[in-house]
Amino acid sequence: MTTSTPAVGALLRTWRERRGISQLELAGRADSSSRHISFIETGRARPSEEMVLRLADRLDVPVRERNALLLSAGYAPHYAQTALDDPSMETLREGIERLLTGYEPYPALVVDATYDVVAANRGVLMLLDGLPEHLLTPPLNAMRITLHPEGLAPRIHNLREWRGHLLAQMERQIALARSEPLRALYEEVSSYPVAERPGDGTPREPVPYIALPLVIEHDGHLLSFVSSIATFNTPMDVTVAELAIETMLPADPATVKYLRSLGD
Repeated sequence: MTTSTPAVGALLRTWRERRGISQLELAGRADSSSRHISFIETGRARPSEEMVLRLADRLDVPVRERNALLLSAGYAPHYAQTALDDPSMETLREGIERLLTGYEPYPALVVDATYDVVAANRGVLMLLDGLPEHLLTPPLNAMRITLHPEGLAPRIHNLREWRGHLLAQMERQIALARSEPLRALYEEVSSYPVAERPGDGTPREPVPYIALPLVIEHDGHLLSFVSSIATFNTPMDVTVAELAIETMLPADPATVKYLRSLGD
């Protein structure tokens, strides 16, 4: 028995408890027995590489952490972590660029696991116009830019609601993944002061929104967007697994008309 066996058992138990399922339920999902799961968790049995990957899959463990599980069990990492500027990622980079460009004039961007901006289109750059240089120095961070009192926050008309949505999103991600950098970012952005916006005195005509909109001012125009986030299916690379593509869909006719007019 290797000295790493108790470590992988403890990690698997932590993920199982985090997901809120019993050893019996996990055993059923993994085509195993609750006795074997118990033996793995207590270090009495060393799981095979295939079993580690199967349990990680059934527990929805993030790809990065699956490598950590394999290492703790004495196996080599299964998933590569390739830098986006690597030549092997050229097809992915080109695909992302085509997607973002094709979505214009509406905003779209790609972020990594800690919301650093990997790519963005001109619709996003339009919204960032006029922000202070210290927020636009790479790496740009989408959460920091949005919620910082010198960032987009003063322009967001429903800041309290949108801030609550973003913080809840981060809380869910922290619960799903053991990410200290993400937790540190959460602690930072959640501590930003929230300024009260005075009433405009010119309420817009009510719109039947399909989801919570981001209502933001740009150059004297009030724009509304609903957000959609997409990830890659069954990624085999840590970098790709942690990418998220966020597209901002206009939520009312006035926003569509304004954004299209910018391209005329």
